[in-house]
Order: sequence, then C-alpha cells, then structure tokens
Amino acid sequence: MSRAAQADQRWFENAAAAQIHAEQLRFAERFNGRAAMLGFVIGVLTEALTGQGILHQIGLGALLSQG
Repeated sequence: MSRAAQADQRWFENAAAAQIHAEQLRFAERFNGRAAMLGFVIGVLTEALTGQGILHQIGLGALLSQG
C-alpha cells in the first residue's frame, strides 16, 4: 500500500471515529436531558402529594430552617 493510500486510510478512520464519537455524545446528552426532566417531574409530583419540598424529601430540610 502506498504512502498516499495509507494516509487516506488513516484520514477515513479518524473521520469515522470522530463521527461515532459525536453520535455517542449526542445520545448521552439526550439521555441525560430526558433523565433530568423525568427526575424534575417526579420531584414536583412527590412535592404535590406529600406537601414537603424537595430538600425536605431528601433530608436537607434543616438547611432551610437555619437561614
């Protein structure tokens, strides 16, 4: 294989790896965003059902009382 062919092969491999990495990052960002939205909705629903704020629910209500 000639030097030019090897350089082309490396370029294509690097381009493919960069594209795969970008797709993985997009998937991770989308997943994290959806998980955050779901957690927020669950926290708000739990707050509505229990009458306690999110900090009280996770045991940090004492921080609110100190202020």
